[in-house]
Amino acid sequence: MIKIVFLDRGTFAPEVELVRPAIEHEWVEYDNTPADKIVERLKGATVAITNKVPIRRESLEQLPDLKMVSVAATGYDVIDIPGCRDHGVSVSNVRGYATHTVPEHTFGLIFALRRGIVGYQRDVANGMWQKSGQFCFHTHPIKELAGSVLGIFGEGNLGQGVADIAKAFGMKPVFAAHKGVTGLGPLYTPFDEVLETADIITLHCPLMDATRNMIAMPEFRKMKKKPFIINTARGGLVNEADMVQALEEGLIAGIGFDVLTKEPPAPDQPLLKVMDRPNVIITPHVAWASLEAQTECWRQTVDHVNAFFDGQPRNVLT
Repeated sequence: MIKIVFLDRGTFAPEVELVRPAIEHEWVEYDNTPADKIVERLKGATVAITNKVPIRRESLEQLPDLKMVSVAATGYDVIDIPGCRDHGVSVSNVRGYATHTVPEHTFGLIFALRRGIVGYQRDVANGMWQKSGQFCFHTHPIKELAGSVLGIFGEGNLGQGVADIAKAFGMKPVFAAHKGVTGLGPLYTPFDEVLETADIITLHCPLMDATRNMIAMPEFRKMKKKPFIINTARGGLVNEADMVQALEEGLIAGIGFDVLTKEPPAPDQPLLKVMDRPNVIITPHVAWASLEAQTECWRQTVDHVNAFFDGQPRNVLT
């Protein structure tokens, strides 16, 4: 019988109904799977379902029964695609399920930072309003979005969705050309020009060799307008140690990050040292996680398993 193993069911909220594949199968699921348990738990499995549990070549070499990996996410950097190809394992990912939730979360972070909401909420909780003697007080700068430049790195569905919202608020969205690439056409603004002119920078690109540490100290030093940096894409796009230094030197106005290089963060994660600042917001990789988006993500994940066994695999990466 076909055995299907879901390695990290805990990445989906408990209220999300996990409709199972239509084929006859044995179902096994784990809340989370540590690295040293991956091979053991996939022994005899025909299908692996994973959101963030990695499947690498060294594991594949020990899993002769594995035929298909259904990634319950769009990003697939946790999967060794060449290794899967070499071992005849088909890999599919979900697409287009987060077109509303990620842009909404992005703007939640932008609003909170641009209007000083975190700082003001903390001030009220600490009794400052009560002591002020005024109907209001001014401890954090507030700036409107209208007329500001939003630099968008990543021109896919999510970047386009963010641009649409930006236009509705009277912002000027510009799409950055890929770093080190020229000749992409008039729809793109040169990479360095975006760094120099943007009031807010938001990242919506995949993590690849070409984008890893795409923004580091040399890039921070080019940011003439001291922008807010938003990342709801992937940890690793920004050098986090350099970003903390940029904060300390006043090269940027603040950050709103939903993703980190290591998740959950290790005790030595540089950003944990600045979490008490009102211009630093870290959320636990939940930009994708509206109930609607999770439901659609799972629907596609299961559909890809059904399609594979129907002989018509979809969204194939191998």
